[in-house]
This record gives sequence, C-alpha cells and structure tokens, in this order.
Amino acid sequence: MSSEKPPILLVTGVSGSGKTTIGSLLAGRLGWDYAEADSFHPAANIEKMAAGHPLTDEDRWPWLDAIGAWIDATGEKGRPGVVTSSALKRVYRDRLRAGRPQVRLIYLDADRDVVARRLTARNGHFFPPELLDTQFADLEPPTDDENPVRVPVDEEPLAVAEKLVRAEHLEAVEAAHDEEIKEIRA
Repeated sequence: MSSEKPPILLVTGVSGSGKTTIGSLLAGRLGWDYAEADSFHPAANIEKMAAGHPLTDEDRWPWLDAIGAWIDATGEKGRPGVVTSSALKRVYRDRLRAGRPQVRLIYLDADRDVVARRLTARNGHFFPPELLDTQFADLEPPTDDENPVRVPVDEEPLAVAEKLVRAEHLEAVEAAHDEEIKEIRA
C-alpha cells in the first residue's frame, strides 16, 4: 500500500471569482470531499469583513491553519479533496502547501470588472463589494514555480469546472509519464 496521500485541489482566487461554485462542482463531478474556506473563518473575521474592514495577515493565520488541518485530516482518511481559499499572497499558499506535496494549486484568473459585477449581484454573503479593491491590492498571482493550473473564469462555472475535471483526469494520465499540467487553454 502506498504512503502517498491522495490529491487535494486548492482552488484559489479573489472573492467573487467563483471559488465556491466551481470548487463544489469540481468536487461533485470527481466524487471528492469538499470544504469551503469561508466555513473556517472565526466569527471575528466574518464580522470584520461584513463591517467593511479588510483582514490583516494576523487575522488570516488561524483561518489558513484551520484549512491546513482539514487538508491533513482529509489526507489521513485517504480521501482526495477540493478546498477553496482566496490564498491571495504567496506566503498564504506556501503555508497551505508546506509539508503537503499532495496539494495542487488551481488559480481562478478573474478580471476585476467581471468580479465586481458578480459581487454586486451576490446576495446574502458577508463579503461586501466595497472590499474588492483590497483583494486585488493583496493579490500576488501564482508564479510558474508554484505549478498552478491557471483557469480564466470568463465562462460559466460549469464550463470551468468541466475543464478542471478534464485536466484532473489528464494529469492522472500524464503523471504516469512524469509530466505536469501548467495551464489550461480555452
């Protein structure tokens, strides 16, 4: 029996890029465990954002550690999974991937205007559209050395999820030939 842990797909991007929708669709299509990053926020973080205040790094560390604990627990169960997290900065992604080689980074590459329209139309979410600029100000898009799968999110979420499902199956085939997927092209 292999000691290698099953893959965990870390779906990242700014708020409103479609992480929850695409992540849940992806997990459902693959039959993998799923976790939504917002459920790991302490109440104080949600209250702070709902009041229109951006989170600091200090606010984010416990949240990121809780997501990391989910990744570890899912791996210990021997289950593959999908988890979302904005993971805007490299240091956040590094924290989530540290000691976790099974984590694969998926970056939802979203245009600011598209995201602004989505946030304005979104109802019942604690993240106000007024904080969008803080997301883009903090954003450090993944670099090639992070081996991200970059996915433009200018299509409907189901189409994006289907591309990722195909990529996941393709990666399994290519892994047998020692290759990696670095980008999905529309």
